[in-house]
Amino acid sequence: MSNATDAAVRQHEDATNELADWLVATQQSGRPAFEAAREIARRMGALRRGDLCEVIFWAPEIQEHRIHESDVFIEVLVPEGGIDTLRARQTVDFTLHRIPVRQIDAWCVAAIEGMQAGTRDTIGSFYSLVWRDAERTWHRIHDPLAASLPFGPFAPAEFYDLAAMQDAREDKAYYEALPGDDVHKFGPASSILQIHVPTATAGMSIAGLTRHIETLAERVRQGAEPEPADRVFLGYDAVQLLPVEPTTVYEEGPAFWTEIAGDDTHLTVDIRRPDTTNWGYDVVISGMAAINPAMLETHRPDELVDLAAALHNFPGAPKKLIFDVVYGHSDNQGLRALNHHYFAGPNMYGQNLNYRHPVVRAVLLEMQRRKVDFGADGVRVDGAQDFKWWDSDNQELRHDDEFLQEMADIEQNVAGHRYRPWFIFEDGRPWPEEDWELSSTYRAVIENQRDDDVFQWGPLTFAHNTPFLYTFWLTKFWRIEEIIRHGSNWISGCANHDTLRRGTQISPKLNINTRLGDSRMEILDKAYDNPAAQMLTYAAFPGVPMDFLNAMARASWGFIRNQDVKYGVKIVAEEAISLEWQVDSYTYSEPGYFRRLKALGFDDRDGLARFFHILAPLVEVTEYDLVQMAVLLNGVSPSLDGPTPFDPVKLKEIARAWMDDMHDYCNVSNYLDRLGDAHTDYTLKLRNFRAARPWLRDNFTGDDRFDYLRPTRGSVVFSSLRHGPDGEDVLAIAHLEGQPIVDIDPTDAGIPGVDSGGWEVALRSPSIGEDYPGGPLTLHDGMALLYTRKRS
Repeated sequence: MSNATDAAVRQHEDATNELADWLVATQQSGRPAFEAAREIARRMGALRRGDLCEVIFWAPEIQEHRIHESDVFIEVLVPEGGIDTLRARQTVDFTLHRIPVRQIDAWCVAAIEGMQAGTRDTIGSFYSLVWRDAERTWHRIHDPLAASLPFGPFAPAEFYDLAAMQDAREDKAYYEALPGDDVHKFGPASSILQIHVPTATAGMSIAGLTRHIETLAERVRQGAEPEPADRVFLGYDAVQLLPVEPTTVYEEGPAFWTEIAGDDTHLTVDIRRPDTTNWGYDVVISGMAAINPAMLETHRPDELVDLAAALHNFPGAPKKLIFDVVYGHSDNQGLRALNHHYFAGPNMYGQNLNYRHPVVRAVLLEMQRRKVDFGADGVRVDGAQDFKWWDSDNQELRHDDEFLQEMADIEQNVAGHRYRPWFIFEDGRPWPEEDWELSSTYRAVIENQRDDDVFQWGPLTFAHNTPFLYTFWLTKFWRIEEIIRHGSNWISGCANHDTLRRGTQISPKLNINTRLGDSRMEILDKAYDNPAAQMLTYAAFPGVPMDFLNAMARASWGFIRNQDVKYGVKIVAEEAISLEWQVDSYTYSEPGYFRRLKALGFDDRDGLARFFHILAPLVEVTEYDLVQMAVLLNGVSPSLDGPTPFDPVKLKEIARAWMDDMHDYCNVSNYLDRLGDAHTDYTLKLRNFRAARPWLRDNFTGDDRFDYLRPTRGSVVFSSLRHGPDGEDVLAIAHLEGQPIVDIDPTDAGIPGVDSGGWEVALRSPSIGEDYPGGPLTLHDGMALLYTRKRS
């Protein structure tokens, strides 16, 4: 890949003064501070204007330190040799230019000529804002609105040519086909596949996922019979990515950007390719307009545009792309990346954000606008119940519903076409209050937003759901009744990144539904990919169904984050219960799995399980004193497996090995060859059935019926009868848990509104068999049937 040339890099004085005059005029326009900040935010960061790079930083910390503009510069770094973005580690020499700025209060601006803009094939100049204190010590401020961060949010950003990236996108026809001459509004999808990019394919990158989508597309074009591994990706008309923003970095190193020598004109840097693993929600807020470099195979942000194009150009019908944005919190590492004005105090995840500060508010919204301009059709907002501010008049915390509306109102512009995305909010307020499971309506945002197609995650989708415990479905029946009456604007389905993770944290000593499988692994897999539950989600419930790829592929999943040092052992002690649910002795013994833990002396699963069983209570007993924990572990008799004698360093090594091994173990590519043909065919047909009947998204009305067979007689069998506007009736029967029901004819079981005439079997769960024509049968746990008929 070619690199930036060391042309004459200098301030363009006239353009700098013009930029400074514009900023002053905008601030002094008489408009509210937030409106002025939003206009300025559109030009913040480093943006290409013709042959110039216009740079605007908001840096109140410089003003607070009383630093004059003569000690403030835009530092431009031009690689002198090559940068191979694919290499794991390299030493790079940069020519350093310090460009003077105009300082207007907390703002620093400059128009610079000679900077190279990065493209798909060219590495651009790197930049940051630097200032010098009275001791002649240099301090660096990174660009929170950077477009490209090849070495993460704690390293200088790359000046990038976003216009060239947009001009080269291959889905322009998709946008040209959008109806209407005004701002297009994207509406709901039919069904969603949720994907964690690093575990979705063997390539563990956005480019790898794009190649997989393009391979599937070509198979569809050629009319190839889909294989089980194909089907888990097919039938959905939307893909929702877990967050692709930069996340936390290693707490104690190694850093991805380490300056090892330099003077006023040159800088030598030890560069490492970012390789952190994270489930996506541990963000530092800075860099949210860019992409996590650990997900980029080429370190080029164009990869995300390529993925959007692959989905939009999918044969048969385009697939929507949905981004997951996280603004409800910042990890504590964000304190290193942003000035203190961005934060409003600590919370359980790290830091609250200061939504009421006009510049912070404007920057957050601008980050969102720039990210969605990569080509997303929808936005899912994580943890919207955490968007709060302190109302000093009433002395209470208030939900910032105005900010949520501002998020939904943002207008995008891709390929010259304006649109507004479809919005989904995860909001379980009053979570995390103790009574949230009872008191949350899951409608707070829906009822406050102006658009009638705003969605929220529904009650079977949000947080703690355990469909592998006996009585789960009956205890949730009151919520199911809410779904059928009010769920048209809810996301439905039990399996997502959060619920599957919560499932692996449940004690296996609870009342497990052993009819789901012969082992804990099988029980967990079937609970979150249950043919009967899928029947309800796709053939009965209103709203938009969503599945998690790892659940549909029956792949493992959990909290994946290898950056922690201080609390890493504690986190792993809490997460290690997933060993009981997702790993058996045979699987652990396979050569490709858990190689790091094996290298530390955990030769078999039983030895590792014994270590974790003892480790977990020691966290609480010692109040997480690693020294005392090591002493107690060393005193166990007989001795534990592992790198004995234990000490704090070795405990941290074990925690890191667990996280890295679990990340590899959760990769979907490990499981695709184990998928069943009949089951994947069944779930794909369910999705196609739903897509062909968009009216199923609407709430139950009139003669529609939903109930469970009464008396239960030791089983939970749900029935759903829905009447389509085209004269079609749809009847679904699903056995969710309990004893078998012997010799039941679903069309003659006394279900109100159902009689025996005219029904045809449309779909059977795999264990029933294709030769079942209708009539009496014995329903077991997990079985389901779908009937249709035309009304006379």
